Amino acid sequence: MVTCHLRYEIDPARIDDFEAYVTGWVPVITRLGGTHHGCFLPHEGASDIAYALFSFSSLAAYEVYRTAIRDDPEAQRLLRLGAETRCIRRYDRTFLRPAGPAEGVPV
Repeated sequence: MVTCHLRYEIDPARIDDFEAYVTGWVPVITRLGGTHHGCFLPHEGASDIAYALFSFSSLAAYEVYRTAIRDDPEAQRLLRLGAETRCIRRYDRTFLRPAGPAEGVPV
């Protein structure tokens, strides 16, 4: 399994646009084979940092998803929303794996 951790730097004045953008990906990711773990908006502290986490069974499965969103109308709508509203200043994408022993190996 691979988990994608997204750290967004957002425009606090566009938080409603960003929330529509980031939560809109939940059904898209689910429909295209991933598991979404949630979107996290600023509450206390920095007002311009937000996060999202989602997983796929492998990096190859994630790449299939990345190819599929090119032709997915809802994904394209969300990408346009982000671009048109400029609610996202920048983002960082990090891929993580679960810690611990390999599956099937006794502890």
